[in-house]
Amino acid sequence: MIFKYFPDKETVDRAIELDDPLLMLVAFDESEALVANIDDALEHSILLKKLDPKETEIDLFFRILLNRRGADWTFVCPSDYKGISDRDKRIETFYNNGILSISKAVGLLEYTANITIPDRYRRHFNFPDKKRNLAHE
Repeated sequence: MIFKYFPDKETVDRAIELDDPLLMLVAFDESEALVANIDDALEHSILLKKLDPKETEIDLFFRILLNRRGADWTFVCPSDYKGISDRDKRIETFYNNGILSISKAVGLLEYTANITIPDRYRRHFNFPDKKRNLAHE
């Protein structure tokens, strides 16, 4: 996994040292992770535009807001994720793949933060017949 930093690695390292919130994008294929202090990029789409020529391809990345206290996952499962047509299976696969990829990227930054999905993104999990633990340690 190649890390790209905005505006540069030294600025991101300083944010890590101060435990300022970071924006992170992790490519679905784990080829790259894009990282910035939230004050420098403001939102995930801006971070992508600053660091990657695929600025219109935000749906190819897991989106995370990270600090030492936790990693909040902006859980947005693309409707064409991995070509899986069954909605439940697609969301389950996205969730499982995201946990693995995000954990790897967070670990490479030497964070041990829990991955959580904020309430506003849990609408995908409102299936009456399924209970899911949405925090991953």
